[in-house]
Amino acid sequence: MPGYKAHLTGGAVLGGGTIAAAVHFSYLPYDAWLLSALFSIAVMASLFPDTDTESKGQNFFYSIMAITDVLLIVNHYYQWAAILGLFAMLPALGKHRGWTHTWWAMLLVPVPLIALPWIFFRETWVVTLPFYLAAVVGYFSHLLLDREF
Repeated sequence: MPGYKAHLTGGAVLGGGTIAAAVHFSYLPYDAWLLSALFSIAVMASLFPDTDTESKGQNFFYSIMAITDVLLIVNHYYQWAAILGLFAMLPALGKHRGWTHTWWAMLLVPVPLIALPWIFFRETWVVTLPFYLAAVVGYFSHLLLDREF
């Protein structure tokens, strides 16, 4: 069973490679902030399936989530902070290698990345699709390394 370092590496390699290909084939613009955000989402999503058990990966994931949540609160983005908090608690609703290690969770867990910007800001799915896909790619890397595919 791969550890958190392998999952971080897998998310970075698969996420980074996918992002680089998308830029190369002009699906994404070369924008440092956008590409950094997409890469970060892919790497964090690669850890998400194992946040349902005490581990170094869980500690790293929740440390990043807590820092992000504090930054959202300090900047008065209370709705986003609440959503992030809710999202981060989801793995506690199951057992290890339960629902978080399924193909359908890989597709459903990132849906808020498309749905919430539309609900709050009426942002089109075309704008948010890259963020959703970055999360799916990162999540997929985890399941692939765990031999769920």
